Amino acid sequence: MTLSEKILSEKCGEKVEAGEIIEARVDKAMSHDNAALVIKSFKEMAEKPWDVDRIVIILDHRVPANTIKTAENHKQIREFVKKHGIKNFYDINYGICHQVMIEEGHAKKGMLIVGTDSHTTSYGALGSFSTGIGATEMAAVWATGKIWLKVPETIKFDIVGSLPKAVFSKDIILHIIGKMGCEGANYKACEFYGIVEDMPLADKITIANMSMEMGAKVALFGGDKKDVFEKEIEIDITDLSPQIACPHSVDNVKSVEEVEGKEIHQALLGSCTNGRIEDLRTAAKILKGKKIAKNVRMLVFPASMKIYNQAIKEGLISIFIEAGAVIMNPGCGPCLGAHEGILASGEAAITTTNRNFQGRMGAKDSEIYLASPATVAASAIEGKIADPRRFI
Repeated sequence: MTLSEKILSEKCGEKVEAGEIIEARVDKAMSHDNAALVIKSFKEMAEKPWDVDRIVIILDHRVPANTIKTAENHKQIREFVKKHGIKNFYDINYGICHQVMIEEGHAKKGMLIVGTDSHTTSYGALGSFSTGIGATEMAAVWATGKIWLKVPETIKFDIVGSLPKAVFSKDIILHIIGKMGCEGANYKACEFYGIVEDMPLADKITIANMSMEMGAKVALFGGDKKDVFEKEIEIDITDLSPQIACPHSVDNVKSVEEVEGKEIHQALLGSCTNGRIEDLRTAAKILKGKKIAKNVRMLVFPASMKIYNQAIKEGLISIFIEAGAVIMNPGCGPCLGAHEGILASGEAAITTTNRNFQGRMGAKDSEIYLASPATVAASAIEGKIADPRRFI
């Protein structure tokens, strides 16, 4: 049995296999600002949640509130939380939902976790079966504690070779997505083995987070490489260059050599993909003692307040400020084009976020390039997409 099959079998109380439609018990149900939509549907289904201790709500997408509508939604969520005694509520002073779920111990190996956010796949870094669902489906989970799922087939990714200079987990997963295509792992479980197994948790989260950009239902670490998989793919990264996902698709991946020199107007460091302390350290090492190019706005978004505070203690925030960056509160704002860094017509941004769809961060004719924290920092200094190997 694959790791997905093992977890789902335990949640069903009987052995399950890939392809089966099952009803499984949910361990944790996470929502962010879109909990307002969940609440609307939930009120049509039930009077009270099945288990308030298993519901987690984290405000992060539009924080602090960027419009009156957002403020009203936040107010509605706070009232619902108070009415039903939901203890696992994290207001605007905590951070991005996926980071908070992990920091606060809500995600653990062997759990079945659903979230009203596509990047809920992040918790697979810990060995949980975690996946994104819609608001109406989440309302049914709140009411019953159960969910219908199709048990996914599993693709094994074996990452071999040695890690090249200035190549990070973000580069590895971008490379894989480029090879697989945006639908190459549609509704599949992706299990990762090889050199990535020994990487820090932060790197595993990045890989699990972005796996859904090739269609993955879940992305898992901690399985058994001796299991029988639907497909096995070996990826040798020995000669890998820093990677860039170019507009307007995450699978439009090129090496930095093919893209360097492209003028940028904004550089964004952070998000649920690359806003952890390790990411900030990498960028700060490159930016220390240097200045961001005059034509570039650099925004730094730590993934949580705990990370923000740690970055202050380590002196990283001072390095960013002295280089000319703007430090933002933890949140998702510019990643989804909500606020705090919208792109104007014709502008280009290089960012550590996870999507570069047309118009996602602002004007429809703006451009988004996805890269590692090192590449983003190097590019901010040069004012154009730059090879981080010159700075490391």
